[in-house]
Amino acid sequence: MRLEIVSPEATLFSGEVTSVSVPGANGEFQMLNNHAPIVSILTKGNVKFTGQNISIAPEFSSKFEKVSNDTYHLPINLGTIELSDNKIIILAN
Repeated sequence: MRLEIVSPEATLFSGEVTSVSVPGANGEFQMLNNHAPIVSILTKGNVKFTGQNISIAPEFSSKFEKVSNDTYHLPINLGTIELSDNKIIILAN
């Protein structure tokens, strides 16, 4: 599935991933391939995503924490998420 993480400054990440976990208003939840459409508010926490061959642009790499070879975390203060047709868009601050 495709993930885009957009901040007020720029698109921080755009690429293929296998799973995404986000800090929702009612707790953390995870999305996998072919997940039902969803729109939600995000709270302070980490956006966690995994995938093969993930490439973070050098100018944004300091914002991400590489947890393992294929897992990254991005701390956010708040945001929104929309998932439809295997495309996730996260607007984060």
